[in-house]
Amino acid sequence: MSLQFDLANVKCGGCANSIRKAVEAIDGAQVLALDPASGHLEVEAADSLRSVIAERLHKLGYPEQGSVEGIAAMAASAKSFVSCTVGRFGGDA
Repeated sequence: MSLQFDLANVKCGGCANSIRKAVEAIDGAQVLALDPASGHLEVEAADSLRSVIAERLHKLGYPEQGSVEGIAAMAASAKSFVSCTVGRFGGDA
């Protein structure tokens, strides 16, 4: 099944690398498409994995758009900066 996510804080290829690694570390999940410009992510996975994937992305700083506000949104943005930097240099996020 194809799952769709519209993520906040995706800025570049470093972000995309971190997102891809995090999602594909989940058994049964495969990234089909990721557009850093829009934050749109498409994942091949069972519907039962949707919340697992969303939570993993949120912890990295890439929550679904509109799912966090205020201080939580600022914290997610800061986390995404770290994940982005790690993704640019090929480390594990």
